[in-house]
Formats: sequence, structure tokens, C-alpha cells
Amino acid sequence: MTTAQASIGDLVRSWRQRRRLSQLELATTAEISQRHLSFMESGRAMPSREMVLRLARYLEIPQRERNTLLVAAGFAPIYRERPLSDPALASVRAMIERVLRGYEPYPALAIDRHWKMLMANAAVAPLLEGIASSLLAEPVDVLRLSLHPEGLAPRIVNYDEWREHLLARLASQLAASGDPVLSAMIQELSAYPPPTPPRNKTTARDATLASIAVPLELMVGDRVLRFISMTTVFGTPMDVTLSELAIESFLPADAETAAALRQR
Repeated sequence: MTTAQASIGDLVRSWRQRRRLSQLELATTAEISQRHLSFMESGRAMPSREMVLRLARYLEIPQRERNTLLVAAGFAPIYRERPLSDPALASVRAMIERVLRGYEPYPALAIDRHWKMLMANAAVAPLLEGIASSLLAEPVDVLRLSLHPEGLAPRIVNYDEWREHLLARLASQLAASGDPVLSAMIQELSAYPPPTPPRNKTTARDATLASIAVPLELMVGDRVLRFISMTTVFGTPMDVTLSELAIESFLPADAETAAALRQR
């Protein structure tokens, strides 16, 4: 979908089909004629810059792919992409660091669109003791770290439940972005063998909380720590990197976990 050879018509049609919309449905929503949309998809008409952005908005296309559509239509991309290490993003990095520290003593980390760890607070490292060094080599893949047999998997008490939760999130992310890297990640993670001995049983937990969110139940030392994860994203990003950055925080799901983390 995102190759340089793809035409603007091919890209619009591919995204429309990914969103399971007919030409009539998209045309009606975007307030254009179906005939005009059909001409654009077939290459008989070239959209204006404003039309590309309008269709991208109604198709909920990520910023990275909006740039691709603009280039395919002969326009310059409008969303900049700079690595988080860029000096121009120094204030952003400092803000993210403050947010991560603000979660302490609870674990929190910043990840990119492929779940690579960009930053982490001091509460993360103690939970990773005993992990294979190969999984901690930068850039750290958070999902591989979680489900790999030499990663956290043997210590995740509700492994099956947590694995299904992560795979569902990946599938949802893939549906939204069409990113082939995410498709490969799903295949890799799905092929991992379950931990030995298996850890498929949940432990006693707050019934109300369990009905709201899937917890992460992790063995740390001789006790089970229970977390509820929360994802934070930028609300109005104008940079591709920031639009794809998320902060994953792990909040204590019970008083015992909160006390244990404060003690650590």
C-alpha cells in the first residue's frame, strides 16, 4: 500500500476497502460525487491537495500514510518526521521523561509504532531481572520481551489471557494502519511456544476490576504483582514520530501491589 510505485487512485481504493466502505459510502461521507471518486480511483482524475486530505481524514489514515498519499498525488508531505533524538524535539523528550518519572514507583515506558522501547522510568528495570540479555539489547521490543519464552512469559501467571490481549491490540493496530511490520509481529508472537511449566491460571483478583480490563499478573520474587495497563498518546500531534508515540503505564490493580512497588 505504501510503495512509491502505487498511484493515488490505488492508495485511496486500498484504504477504502480496508475500511470496508463502498464508493458510495465514502463519497457520501466526504460530500463528493461517487462519479468523481470513481474517476480518482481509476486514474481518470487527479485529486487536489485539499481532496487528498479530506479523504484521508474520513478514512482515518495515519499521518505517515497521509504523507504517502500526498506524494503519490504530486504534493509535498505536510507532516514532518524526526527521530525523538532530534535536537528540535528536546523539549518533547524532557516532557516525556517528566511524565514517566511522575508514574514512579509504578512502571511506565514510551514506545514507538512498532512497540520498540524509547524510554522507561526507574520502576521498569527491577521487573526485568533474569531476562535473557538478547531480549534487552536496544532497541528493546516490548512485545517480544513480554511473550518470548526467555522473556517475561514464564513469570506471567495469566499468560494465555495476557497473550490474547496483546495479539488483539496488535490486530486492531494493524487494521488501522496497514503496517506490514505489525503483520510480521503477529505471526512471530503467535508462533512462540507457551511457557514451561504452563501458567494459564489466574489468581484471586478484584472481580469488578477484572470485568473492566485484562490485568497483567506477574511473578516478582515470591509474590504476584497485578497491573492494569493504560495507554497515553498525543492529542494533537503534527509530527509523524509524535503521532506514533505512546506511553504505556502499569498501575497497581490492588493495594498489595501498590504497597510492594512503593517498598521496592
